[in-house]
Amino acid sequence: MDSKIFKTLEYQKILNKLSHYAQTAAGQQTALRLQPSDDLEHIKKMLKGTDEAYAADRLKGVPSFNGVVDITPAVKRARIGGTLNPQELLGIRTTVQAARRIQVYVASLHEENPVETLLFWSEQLSEQRSLENSIKGCIDENAEVLDSASTELSQIRRELRSGEVRIREKLDSMIRSSTVSKMLQDQLITIRGDRFVIPVKAEYRSYFGGIVHDQSGSGATLFIEPESIVAMNNKLRETRLREEREIEVILQKLTALVAEQADMLLYDVDILGNLDFIFAKARLAREMKATLPLMNDRGYLKLKKGRHPLIPLEQVVPIDVELGNSYTSIIVTGPNTGGKTVTLKTIGLLSLMAMSGLFVPVEDESQLCVFDAIYADIGDEQSIEQNLSTFSSHMTNIISILKNMTPKSLVLLDEVGAGTDPAEGSALAVSILEHMHAMGCRMVATTHYSELKAYAYERKGIINASMEFDVATLSPTYRLLVGVPGRSNAFAIAERLGLPSRILDYARGEVTEEDQRVEHMIASLEQNRLTAEQEREKAEQLRREMEALRSRHQTELDKLESQRDRMLEKAEDEARVLVDKARSEAEKIISDLRKLAQEEGASVKEHKLIAARKELDEAEPKQRKKNTVKRAATRTRSIMAGDEVTVHSLNKKGHVVELSGSKEAVVQLGIMKMKVSLDDLELLQPAQTPAPRVQKPVTGVKRTRDDNVRNELDLRGANVEEALIEVDRFMDEAFLANLGQVHIIHGKGTGVLRTGIQEYLRKHKHVKSYRIGNYNEGGTGVTVAELE
Repeated sequence: MDSKIFKTLEYQKILNKLSHYAQTAAGQQTALRLQPSDDLEHIKKMLKGTDEAYAADRLKGVPSFNGVVDITPAVKRARIGGTLNPQELLGIRTTVQAARRIQVYVASLHEENPVETLLFWSEQLSEQRSLENSIKGCIDENAEVLDSASTELSQIRRELRSGEVRIREKLDSMIRSSTVSKMLQDQLITIRGDRFVIPVKAEYRSYFGGIVHDQSGSGATLFIEPESIVAMNNKLRETRLREEREIEVILQKLTALVAEQADMLLYDVDILGNLDFIFAKARLAREMKATLPLMNDRGYLKLKKGRHPLIPLEQVVPIDVELGNSYTSIIVTGPNTGGKTVTLKTIGLLSLMAMSGLFVPVEDESQLCVFDAIYADIGDEQSIEQNLSTFSSHMTNIISILKNMTPKSLVLLDEVGAGTDPAEGSALAVSILEHMHAMGCRMVATTHYSELKAYAYERKGIINASMEFDVATLSPTYRLLVGVPGRSNAFAIAERLGLPSRILDYARGEVTEEDQRVEHMIASLEQNRLTAEQEREKAEQLRREMEALRSRHQTELDKLESQRDRMLEKAEDEARVLVDKARSEAEKIISDLRKLAQEEGASVKEHKLIAARKELDEAEPKQRKKNTVKRAATRTRSIMAGDEVTVHSLNKKGHVVELSGSKEAVVQLGIMKMKVSLDDLELLQPAQTPAPRVQKPVTGVKRTRDDNVRNELDLRGANVEEALIEVDRFMDEAFLANLGQVHIIHGKGTGVLRTGIQEYLRKHKHVKSYRIGNYNEGGTGVTVAELE
């Protein structure tokens, strides 16, 4: 596709916005190089990836690509034998770590919601755990070579530290001497050129001997390495040279490991960049409030509330466009600054975005087409250098379009035929449009010529459209009206601005009768359109209200059915328990009868049979009484504290402890107390005396201090889910052990574990308060909780 169209439709601005959402250098480069495709299946695959990333962003958020760096130059240098520095090796390690983290994220996402495209790319990332561990064992997070990188390096650094200590001790004893201290500018030890020196006043230079390594700007202070420590500094220098050689050996070994995996590492960088690019498309879609378009290759385009993506959301006016079904060309008329050019750019730019695998700012179920090319002649491209007028410039572009267009192309023409004599320009415009329409391409053109309105009206497959204009406010509304040609509105505007009526009447007389009929016809069409649109909006409002009402009724019905199912399930469970209990008791009674028969020699006494029968009858389950059925009160007096009563809903006997208001009483049922409605109680035996009744002891749990329970919990290294299970168990033990304060160690890290634990503590019923640990308690790596 001609790159000129990208500039005309401002496609590169979309790519720049897209690149800002990429987190890696490779992802940004992929975004900036994005090109539209004319392969429908390839476009669908790209859109599928964007859709999966969009869903992932909505459910779990975009994964972090933190740690991924551009390791391509370092890996290529390692492959040709160069030695990598610690910073480059650290970058390779963090990139490998990030690749594994992204792979785990996509696998976890796929388990919850299939994401085949993302999984396809993530599974191609190589496993580089061995290389990662090798670098991690030698290079720390600050890109410094660790002492443990080799036995030799560890020994050398011990010698270095020991040598530095001896030199400092020697110099410390020197500068503390009363004789020497007066010769020093400051009583301190400093370093010049990796050698330890002291600041000596210039006049005492000869006293120390040794080597002068530097002097102050004024020359009053000399930084001297005393003669007594020259040999010690020399030995320290030799040790440092040994350290550098050993570090070089370590770096060469690590570089060799990188070189062995060079091809896989470079491929991983490309894969990570592509995954980052896919998630960048999802973030751009969210920012633009864009949706997934339906794609086809049959030349059909339907935009529902399409918005220009570069115009702010609060300013843009959506358009509805359909092209390629009943008609393949649209002729748009209307006033200047009415939005005709924006309409052309919106159609073209959204088509380019969809063909690039991007979501587009339209409503759901919008359709876009795969074109083999998009051509546009938009704006005034007059060139002084080429000595081309506006008309010549437009003609040059149109001639180029006519040479290259095909029936599968989209052509956008702005002010076709403008810039020359109106009569010739309109005739030329009709001829150009007729040729393009006969070619079978999809075309949208704007014009001021009234002759093109009649041409579009008479020609099959071409439809008029206009940009709406509010005569009352003398301003455009920027709404595209398909099927209605635009009116000039010149007389209405002039009249509103105060042009004398006699001048207007004369002007109207100059307009031909045919032109007046056309204007009246357009006005009538516009009025009918407004009426139809109002009716449609009313019908749409009624439809939405009916849908909401139906949805609400369906929700209530589902709720009632759910409640019914729960009640039936509960009743069945209760009945099952009762039946099991009765069956168990019946089995026991039968067993006892058999035992009696054996003891009595197969002859059971009558009174024993009667007793057994009674016991069997009592084992029969009684149907539970419903709480909603109120029994008639048969009381001789009101229930008082101390009365023995029956609770009908539970079929249990108990004693009234106290009255709770005028409608409830607190009843003691065995070891359990509960509030019961007075209507659910039946008086059995009044209290004998008004003396206060001794309350029966209630079983309780006494909390005592358990010396075996620790007051701290170490969760470092655990994920949030594992940690919360341990915290829940720990808090219960601490509460039962009567601990007043506990420490939860979660480490500093990224803060995710600390946030999860503190959110859990905030909701825990036994936690009175919590805080970050003090400096001597571990700081932000510890949370201290106070228990009730």
